[in-house]
Amino acid sequence: MKAAEIRELSADDLQSKLKEAREELFNLRFQMATSQLDNTARVKQVKKDIARILTEMRARELSA
Repeated sequence: MKAAEIRELSADDLQSKLKEAREELFNLRFQMATSQLDNTARVKQVKKDIARILTEMRARELSA
């Protein structure tokens, strides 16, 4: 997910995307622990998405 896409989302959408990303990260970590994960780069990508979402949420909180 790109930063420009994140900026266009509403606060509720950001919360839902954050929840989905955290669930996906949990599942990816579980798959990695059981040696079922094929694309290990996806873990890094999801972590960055979570960071982008949290950054945008914080920026909106500070500007309010």
